[in-house]
Amino acid sequence: MIAAAEAAHLEDSTAEEVLGWGLETFGERLAIGTGFQAEGMVIVDLARRLSPQVRVFTLDTGRLPQQTYDLIGEVYRRYGIRVEVVFPDSRELEAMETRHGPNLFYESAPQRMLCCEIRKGRPLERKLKTLDAWVTGVRRRQSESRAGVRKVEIDAAHGGIVKLNPLADWSAEQVEAYTREHQVPRHALYAQGYTSIGCAPCTRPTEPGEDARAGRWWWERDARKECGIHFSAEGKVQRDVDVLLEEIVDATRFSS
Repeated sequence: MIAAAEAAHLEDSTAEEVLGWGLETFGERLAIGTGFQAEGMVIVDLARRLSPQVRVFTLDTGRLPQQTYDLIGEVYRRYGIRVEVVFPDSRELEAMETRHGPNLFYESAPQRMLCCEIRKGRPLERKLKTLDAWVTGVRRRQSESRAGVRKVEIDAAHGGIVKLNPLADWSAEQVEAYTREHQVPRHALYAQGYTSIGCAPCTRPTEPGEDARAGRWWWERDARKECGIHFSAEGKVQRDVDVLLEEIVDATRFSS
């Protein structure tokens, strides 16, 4: 377990220094989790320059755009990294879609968050149980809910493992500059006006002047633009999600 003083010291370190510390401290028990957006690709490029043994995993929700799969192949060709692909539990997926339909996310915020939990949250939880630390591309300026993230922190939501956010203090302009300078592979949907990329049915291009995450779950007017991986819902919405999830888990338990 890292000490508070150590985490505070790393807060003044560069992204390369944070990654270097993580790779040296945790070795093969550390992995980068990414959906291959710009920040994630910068993290992969930085880490690969530091170590040829860097591990990368992604969550295949089953609803990703083809361009994301194309980029997984490009990561292997460019960096020699075989991405570890994590899938949802098939029984939970079947139970959810049988009960709520394949496009439940359009019906309500709790149902959308249930879909995120089954397709992303629970698979991530299973993966992180095999690790001591993970790395994300979260930046403070991406949204209000991310403004307080630290470069190194304890991930209490995932069993207290260490979470590294090396780009926490980077701007979008810094991400773009690094991408151009090092010719980092870029997700093809950016060229089509996307500024934040997730599952295909839940992501659209943004209009000039819109927030960068406005294209995520655009039909939700008041909900936070988060899937629950980094920040959970609060209050009644979270209670509703918990009830829906319990129904799905119970259905899979009784069918086994």
